[in-house]
Amino acid sequence: MADLKEVIKKQRSYFDSGRTLDPTFRLKMLTTLQKAITEHETEITDALQRDLNKAPFEAYETEIGIILGELRYIIKNLKSWAKPRQVKTPLTHFKSTSYIVPEPYGVVLIMSPWNYPFQLTVAPLVGAIAAGNCSVVKPSAYSPATSAIIVKIIRKYFDEGFIAVVEGGRQANQELLEQKFDYIFFTGSVNVGKLVMSAAAKNLTPLTLELGGKSPCIVDRDANLKIAARRIVWGKCLNAGQTCVAPDYLLVHEEVKSQLLEYMKGEITTFYGPHPCKNRDFPKIINQKHFERLISLMDNSKIFTGGDYDEDTLKISPTILDKVSWDDPVMQEEIFGPIMPVLDFDDISQVIQAVNRRPKPLALYLFTTSKQTEKTVVESISFGGGCINDTIVHLATSYMPFGGVGESGMGGYHGSWSFDTFSHKKSILKKSNFIDIKLRYPPYENKINLLKKVL
Repeated sequence: MADLKEVIKKQRSYFDSGRTLDPTFRLKMLTTLQKAITEHETEITDALQRDLNKAPFEAYETEIGIILGELRYIIKNLKSWAKPRQVKTPLTHFKSTSYIVPEPYGVVLIMSPWNYPFQLTVAPLVGAIAAGNCSVVKPSAYSPATSAIIVKIIRKYFDEGFIAVVEGGRQANQELLEQKFDYIFFTGSVNVGKLVMSAAAKNLTPLTLELGGKSPCIVDRDANLKIAARRIVWGKCLNAGQTCVAPDYLLVHEEVKSQLLEYMKGEITTFYGPHPCKNRDFPKIINQKHFERLISLMDNSKIFTGGDYDEDTLKISPTILDKVSWDDPVMQEEIFGPIMPVLDFDDISQVIQAVNRRPKPLALYLFTTSKQTEKTVVESISFGGGCINDTIVHLATSYMPFGGVGESGMGGYHGSWSFDTFSHKKSILKKSNFIDIKLRYPPYENKINLLKKVL
């Protein structure tokens, strides 16, 4: 605890020096991070393979490449975002000018998960740097190899007063949350998110929560079933389903269910062969605890395809469960694995009612060729973000914010929204001394009628 307090004290001293307020300094730090990632790309890839058995292609696609793209975009636009922005001034404030100044919060805490251990640590860090904050980074203990390379990069390239990294498990998390930060950015489970929010409330610390939940995937009868099958299987099996925005369960129109499931079965074989557990590129489950939890969710009587697993490698084949009900255990929690329960419907209104009775999902995916169905679903269901006729890819852009709503989280980031998330917007009104209208000053006497005319 004493060491942690010293780290935070050092960060406050660094921030108080004013160095991080200069956009040129921030750009230098972002460029340094960009260089560090490029120089250590092979080590990052190897670490992700050790922790999750991610293939090099998947590691670059979902972790390294997405960060380098975000860095390029933010480096290009940072100076314009950091400038004061003049806004309109009401006539009642004549003669004045109004402007908004983005300023950093100060010392921020970034707590990241194990499922995308590099991307979900570094993406918020990019936003914190761009906005001019000092950062304490806490990577997950469940992905030790990736955490180790993150520690190596941060300690090699950055002053601890600017970016510090704290290692450890639950005890370290608890000690961090007992400290006073100026902002907290947490990515993880709903249950832990509640603990983080409770700790933040003690110091009235603002925060962003990137959580999860059961994200529905809806396939209507007019969908292109072959393309839907391919994109659903890809989204579900990416990182072996250990993705916060993975399609958690499938809602498919009863008229096309059989055909869709056959197509999905074929795509699984096309992607991973007849024995996915033996496919060297198929990711593994992070640890024994999560592996056993997932196995317990597979009802053998409902397995349409898959169902096999390898305890030695912690791999579970992509598994489709048919004839599932809302009361089954697999429908009571976020799955976070390569298991896809399937429910059917005969009218889209049933889907809307069913989804709206449950916590707001982080993502929603709809496969349809009907513009009316698309409009109805998007307007009728609240969710963090999603795709029409695809899965997952809505988060892989710097031009839209990514985040949840309700129990799936609060706040958003990526691109300019990362800068905004880690910035306080300071409003300034500058009044002229050339004229001083006396309407607002006492004595008020009979000024109210004139006041009503101008307000």
